[in-house]
Amino acid sequence: MATAKKTTASKTATPATKKAAVTKAAPAKKTAAAPAAFKPIKTAFNKSTLQAHLAEASGVEPKAVKAVLAALEATMVASLHKKGLGEFTLPGLLKVTSVAIPAKKKRRGIDPFTKVEREFAAKPATVRVKVRSLKKLKDAAL
Repeated sequence: MATAKKTTASKTATPATKKAAVTKAAPAKKTAAAPAAFKPIKTAFNKSTLQAHLAEASGVEPKAVKAVLAALEATMVASLHKKGLGEFTLPGLLKVTSVAIPAKKKRRGIDPFTKVEREFAAKPATVRVKVRSLKKLKDAAL
């Protein structure tokens, strides 16, 4: 939206006023991008409300926030992919890892509830996704 104002001003303005219009617009963006004061959040976010909150808090357009969240999602999926690294770290907040669980064969054993010997079924190999909280998140919970 700000670019439309620049283009209309540049068509009618002389070169000296073009520079003045550009310098006036630049400080406004810096003040809008300043982080908001920290306030505890007492409601849960769904996807659209999270995007709206981040856009408001950072002073960025909602389309840009959606693009950043989509890129973050794609990066996490690519990192945790079968052929990827297998872990993803969001610095200071989260570490997400994929853990390969091997297959278990069918076996005979004692049922812990009934104390009767029985046969336990086989389980296929799986991959579990584990999420660990890191320092900033742990400190915030205290």
